[in-house]
Amino acid sequence: MTDATTKALQPLGTNRLVERLNYLVRTRLWAQILLAMLLGIGVGLAISPTGGALVEETAANTIAAWLALPGRLFLALIQMVVIPLVLTSIVLGICAGGSTDFLRRIGTRIGPYFVTTTIVAVLVGGLLAFWLEPGQYVDQVAGVAVQPVESVEPASAEGQFQPPSSLPDQLIAIVPTNPASAILQQSMFQIVVFAILVSVALVSIRPERAKPLMDLCVSLQDVSMKVVSWAMALAPAAVFGLLAQISVQAGLDALLGMSAYVGTVLLGLLVLLAFYLLLVVLLARRNPFAFLANIREVQLLAFSTSSSAAVMPLSMKTAEEKLGISKAISQFIIPLGATVNMDGTALYQVIAAVFLTQVYGIDLTMGQFTLLAATTVGASIGAPSTPGVGIVILATIVQGLGVPPQGIALILGVDRILDMSRTAINVSGDLTACTVMTRWLRND
Repeated sequence: MTDATTKALQPLGTNRLVERLNYLVRTRLWAQILLAMLLGIGVGLAISPTGGALVEETAANTIAAWLALPGRLFLALIQMVVIPLVLTSIVLGICAGGSTDFLRRIGTRIGPYFVTTTIVAVLVGGLLAFWLEPGQYVDQVAGVAVQPVESVEPASAEGQFQPPSSLPDQLIAIVPTNPASAILQQSMFQIVVFAILVSVALVSIRPERAKPLMDLCVSLQDVSMKVVSWAMALAPAAVFGLLAQISVQAGLDALLGMSAYVGTVLLGLLVLLAFYLLLVVLLARRNPFAFLANIREVQLLAFSTSSSAAVMPLSMKTAEEKLGISKAISQFIIPLGATVNMDGTALYQVIAAVFLTQVYGIDLTMGQFTLLAATTVGASIGAPSTPGVGIVILATIVQGLGVPPQGIALILGVDRILDMSRTAINVSGDLTACTVMTRWLRND
């Protein structure tokens, strides 16, 4: 048999597929992240005490900590520049509009839009939790010994479930009387308000007076983006290490034992994503499949890092380069959305709260659920865009419903996986808002 004949008999389709995969891994960030995710989960489960158990538990945790080192460095670099990046992006985004009229036009639309989508997320979460009743499967599936809580008096439950201060005090508190203190405490909502006020002042004074501060913002943003570019070089290794550590710590048992709860949350997030795609079609008049293809890198990185802030630079780059969003819109909406637009988190908190009341045999009245929904909407606005913040907010919410403190421990084992999923939906919501606002402002 000649060499030519042998070559002709080779599986050309397979070779081309391998070449294509190699090309994607070399040139596409989303392919690198996806490969890192798969490898991280595989390695983590292989050495997890509840998975492959190739090593002892102590050694597995030590290995996981070292594997997660690039991921922790990645998050640290992003967190180091996230505040100057948010400040400068909002200032430059608003000032790029050129007038207070632009701020009025976008502000009167984006505020009601964010509130509406958050309410939709809360309603979707509540309906699914009451319909599927995942808390009824805990004893049978997870084998968790849970004793029902004695009936809670509605008055006492509602009495504990009150806002920490009056509404006027809360409204005044959003204005940073000490911007330096807000920065030190990383109070993102106050920082956003400060940036918006500075931006309005800049577009209200003469351009020659505003230019020095504008130039400073440009330089500070350039420096921040350079640090971000260094961090992005670590992204595949960071994703691999973070997911390996999560897989070691959670293992398969946690997922299987809470499968009904996890499935309910994931179903709710998928419904919310479908709602976003509906908005893309009806309001932005765009192809939903093309939209998903354009934002997949952002979704994968958000899923891997569990931080909206960590992917904010990539979100702005994607919005401008792949979705055709102007800088004025992307640099205003995405930093703002990373702070106040937490639809995925709101949906998760409602499902988790209803789930825990079902586990402990607590019957929610319509008034209690309405208060729960309203508090969830308020708590999701201004929540820090960092990993694990959802569980902290949830702990505060469920206390007033009569759920004992150990109830939170019931869902801690799977919280990080759900945190990753809801973060991917959060950033998808921000990019959806950019596309919708672009069309609305264009048609204004």
